[in-house]
Amino acid sequence: MKIAFTTNDRVHINAHFGWAKTIDIYEISSEGFQFVETLNFGGNLKEDGNEDKLVPKLNALVDCTIVYVSAIGGNAAARLIKKGVTPVKARTEQEKITDVLENLVRTLQGSPPPWLRKALQQKSRSFEDELEEEATV
Repeated sequence: MKIAFTTNDRVHINAHFGWAKTIDIYEISSEGFQFVETLNFGGNLKEDGNEDKLVPKLNALVDCTIVYVSAIGGNAAARLIKKGVTPVKARTEQEKITDVLENLVRTLQGSPPPWLRKALQQKSRSFEDELEEEATV
C-alpha cells in the first residue's frame, strides 16, 4: 500500500496538508518500505478559503491508503476520506517519516488496529464493488 507524508524537509511530518509544497510517497508492506516519489505543488497554497488548491493534491493521492499530516482542515480531511484516503495527524512536527514507516511495518506484521484494517479494506475494494454499492443505494 502507498503512504503519503506532508513534509517541508523530507525527514519530518511537518507540513499542513493545504499548505504543503511537497508530499513524499512510500510503498509499504509487512516486508518493509521503499520510497516511491516526491509530489511537488506550487501556487499560492496559503490562501485561506481557496478550496481549489486542494484538487491537485486530492487527485494525486487517490491511490494512497493513508496521508500523514502535521495539520489538516476539516473540508480537506472529509474530501480525502470520501476518496478512500485516511488522513492521520502526526503527534508532533518533529515526528520522523522513517519512524512512522518502521512502526507501520511492525504493525502490519502483527495485528493491525481497527482503523488501519478499515483503511486497508477501503483500498482493497475494486471500482466495480463501488459501482455495485452505488447501484443498490
